[in-house]
Amino acid sequence: MRAIQITEFGGPEVLTEVELPDPVAGPGELLVDVSRAGLNYADTHQAENSYLAKMELPMVPGGEVAGRTPDGRRVVALTNHGGYAQKAVVPEATAFDVPDGVDDLTALSMVVQGATAWLLLRKSAHMEPGESVVVHAAAGGVGTIAVQLAKKWGAGRVIATASSDEKRELALELGADVAVDSTAGDMTAALREANGGRRVDIVLDMTGGAVTDQSIAALAPFGRLAFYGMASRERPTPVDPGALLVHSTAVAGMWLPHAFTLPGRVVHRAMNELFGLVEAGELRAVPGGEYGLSEVRRAHEDLRSRRTTGKLVLDPSR
Repeated sequence: MRAIQITEFGGPEVLTEVELPDPVAGPGELLVDVSRAGLNYADTHQAENSYLAKMELPMVPGGEVAGRTPDGRRVVALTNHGGYAQKAVVPEATAFDVPDGVDDLTALSMVVQGATAWLLLRKSAHMEPGESVVVHAAAGGVGTIAVQLAKKWGAGRVIATASSDEKRELALELGADVAVDSTAGDMTAALREANGGRRVDIVLDMTGGAVTDQSIAALAPFGRLAFYGMASRERPTPVDPGALLVHSTAVAGMWLPHAFTLPGRVVHRAMNELFGLVEAGELRAVPGGEYGLSEVRRAHEDLRSRRTTGKLVLDPSR
């Protein structure tokens, strides 16, 4: 089968197209004939071995696939690696049946970005109706879903941040009440201004660095910042627990794999709700572009440069 393999860690240049033997599913696993694979910003960290889970070489990257099992079951699934290929083996526990009315791109949007947005708002930030919600990188995969969910679940004000007029317009189209330039020099002041001069209740942040520091400073009493990525590759200032007392604020981290350890099949609940909203026409995925296996280096370059919007997918047939 055709696949992308990494034999040394690094940037987009380490992604190489190769021919590999078809994988074989073991106990508790499913073999999937991949119709589309998801492309995520986390994949760029995986390629350089700076991701939360350390990788071993050689490796086929890619953490999510959509396709069919040998018995014809249509699924979308998470996997630790192996997604950038024509066939992939996935754990049965992280595979979800895809409703007939949901296309591959939308299914892939929901299994990582949608589930992440759901968990950030429901579990990490515990959003309540009427609260203000800041969504950084609002034109990205998680951001586009989070804006829609926050609005649907009764946020008093959804404040989106994005780096270009086009991205800010997209966020407004998806339901944001106001869109802020993410390159603002003083994000604390920009967020308070966007919230009518008031501090904000919730911030969803995957940027890191100064943006995180300034977002924490913008939180209202009992405000929460949910941190789920570091796209800037810059670490925020370590949080001083004493400083959280000043406004009774909280900072939470969230990594999707941990949700599978929770009782009550939380991720399955999230996926059922997300697919239901999609089928009801109340939630949509934003296409961000489709790449062939031969174009995977360009895909990673686009991700790293943050030129993309919405959901990116890989077509292993070309």
